[in-house]
Amino acid sequence: MEHPVDLDRWPRRAHYEFFREYEHPAFNVTVDVDVSALEALRARDPSARFFATTLGLALGACNALEPFRLRLRGDGVIEHSVIHGGSTVLREDGTFGFGYYEHADSLKDFVSATVAELERVRSVRDFDPHHDRDDLVYFTALPWIAFSSFQHARARSGREDSIPRVVFGKRHERGGRQVMPVSVEVHHALVDGLHLGQFYETFQQRIDRVDELWV
Repeated sequence: MEHPVDLDRWPRRAHYEFFREYEHPAFNVTVDVDVSALEALRARDPSARFFATTLGLALGACNALEPFRLRLRGDGVIEHSVIHGGSTVLREDGTFGFGYYEHADSLKDFVSATVAELERVRSVRDFDPHHDRDDLVYFTALPWIAFSSFQHARARSGREDSIPRVVFGKRHERGGRQVMPVSVEVHHALVDGLHLGQFYETFQQRIDRVDELWV
């Protein structure tokens, strides 16, 4: 479900109109997230596959925050009631495809469906980026690099591309904890730094509560 945002009543209208005119309106933040609880869960239950579980927790955080569900549409803005996930999927030959994952209230159900989709994409040769959907958050992983910044490739100027992008990096130990860099890119006409702070806070809270959410 989606509905248009009433721009006349939207408190951010002036900010939206200001950043909508930028040639490069996307901005990006990278933060190290403590994923120790995810490592502990996976040690107890191997079905809690790390990428799928992390993706589910991050997607849940995005759904909890209205700005992450907003999209530019024509001359206006629409709000999705629920958004879903899409990611690159590495294949054995070094190429990649695209997988798509429907939001689920149960984290365990989401992970099970996501693992099945990952296996499906690895077994086929299609290349389908689903540019016809904007009810998505794009995810990818660079598990080889503990990066401190990230910039996405852009097919166009990016002025109309309002889909958030989340990248997971290499897990590493720091101070006895397992941490992982997480990059988030958003369109500034819809999302501000405040909202990114809320995302990281919500994401970390969901990770720390993963035992409770693993149902």
